[in-house]
Amino acid sequence: MLENVRLHPHENCACTHDSSAEQAEAVLEVKNLTKKFPVEGGKVLTACDNVSFQAYKGQTLGIIGESGCGKSTLVRTILQIHPATAGEVIFEGQDILLLKGEALRQNRRKIQMVFQDPSAAFNPKMRVKDILCEPLLNFGLLQKSEVDARASELLQMVELPVEFKDRYPHSMSGGQRQRLGIARALSLEPQIIVCDEATSALDVSVQEKTCELLVRLQKEKGITYIFICHDIGLVDLMSHQVAVMYLGNVVERLEGCRLSTGSAHPYTKALIKSIFKVDFKPGEKIEPLEGDIPSPLDLPLGCPFQSRCEECQDICRQEKPQLREIHQGHFVACHLVK
Repeated sequence: MLENVRLHPHENCACTHDSSAEQAEAVLEVKNLTKKFPVEGGKVLTACDNVSFQAYKGQTLGIIGESGCGKSTLVRTILQIHPATAGEVIFEGQDILLLKGEALRQNRRKIQMVFQDPSAAFNPKMRVKDILCEPLLNFGLLQKSEVDARASELLQMVELPVEFKDRYPHSMSGGQRQRLGIARALSLEPQIIVCDEATSALDVSVQEKTCELLVRLQKEKGITYIFICHDIGLVDLMSHQVAVMYLGNVVERLEGCRLSTGSAHPYTKALIKSIFKVDFKPGEKIEPLEGDIPSPLDLPLGCPFQSRCEECQDICRQEKPQLREIHQGHFVACHLVK
């Protein structure tokens, strides 16, 4: 039952699993990944700038940041939907950015994606069973005679009725379509699943059930999630480690620590203060993050957050801070954090 894996606001997944980041096996290592897009006028837009992190087996890496910070571009570059400008993505001992042809196609079996809008990811003329089993047929892992049985298994895995296999996606609710997207991602039994805003379009009650499903499947199958979401509270509950992005840079990364209580970077703290909560205490206020966001085509020298940081000093305007470890598993790119 899903109630057995219900998320609790005082215990995130990092606290409910047995293995810590230090003990877990790193299944994906991103090294100095950079993605630049040429634009008119000979300028270059740097969507991801020298990003590095590790994702661990059976754990969730949450990625947060404002719209336009580079979250989706980062994961799409990892998946080679966008070609990388520089850097490495190490998976199973090799740089998968160098894979071509059949080797690249086979690698896609192991890293799957759940999209924000599942309706746009489905062919409206295909029935649910064909949507679910198309990846298996493409890789020669299933006979056409086995489609009905395998589709039923996948639907049961995500707690959808078996009779849905003969439906079309438009006849299902948003939450049901999202579960269908999860089932399709699971069909190839990948090691890593990227959830790119996979819960943002759902009602709160449906979102809760979807997250409970993701947690249960992770515990049962040891799946690694890369979880992108604007809901900071949800990311805080779901994730074993969190990466905070701003203008293409990872400015803070925490492992095995609550974002709400352990964050140190001024940008992360400002994001947390700007959250609307239903349990405001007397006198507590929302503090919106103010200031002008620099153009990604004309970033200032020094810290990218300097124009919005209340603590900005001369060194912040002159020298770009690099990620450094301030505590075990806690990395911050800020001159002022010791």
